[in-house]
Amino acid sequence: MNSSISDDFDSPAAPEDFTLDLGTLLPKNDPTPSPGRLERLFGRTGATIVEWASVIAGAIVLALVVKVFLLQAFYIPSPSMYPTLKVGDRVLVNKLSYHLHDVNRGDVVVFERPASEASSTIPDLIKRVVGLPGDSVTFQGGHVFINGEQLEEPYLPPGVTSTAEFAPNRCTVEAPCLVPQGDVWVMGDNRNDSKDSRYFGPIDQRTIVGRAFVVVWPFNRVAWL
Repeated sequence: MNSSISDDFDSPAAPEDFTLDLGTLLPKNDPTPSPGRLERLFGRTGATIVEWASVIAGAIVLALVVKVFLLQAFYIPSPSMYPTLKVGDRVLVNKLSYHLHDVNRGDVVVFERPASEASSTIPDLIKRVVGLPGDSVTFQGGHVFINGEQLEEPYLPPGVTSTAEFAPNRCTVEAPCLVPQGDVWVMGDNRNDSKDSRYFGPIDQRTIVGRAFVVVWPFNRVAWL
């Protein structure tokens, strides 16, 4: 006689006190965050507007600080610095440079238009520094001479001549142009189409806005100066 084990026996029921309600033990999370201070004051939409206004105001203040003390973009309206700069170019000017070091020969600088040229609506000019304080400037054979020595000007294309034949300041060997202390002598790279120190004399360094150091527009003209 074969013996068998039945699997249909009744299992004992679990005591009721073994059943746990986890919801009573765990803290309930409120999906709605409590409103912040701005939201309590202005409502949700008003708080968003205030936050965006703060961001925009901060950006404007930062831009003003940069423009006043550090960098400023300038548009080139004339061909006086051609071919280094062309009409329509935009350059960045470092306004902090000459608070940290002296002006160097060869620097391209933006400066306030001299009083003798105040009739123009353009408030600033851009030229290259050729003579430094104490220098003697003369023009001989189409070249610039500084303290009796011909100035090397690699930034000028071949064939460009430098004269002051028709300018008020002719700067001849017999009557050289002297640059006073605190001033610099500036000229455009387009020597035949530039009104510069040959016409209005040396400029006071205190009128220099800053040093132009890079062309930023148009993109195909981007270059260091």
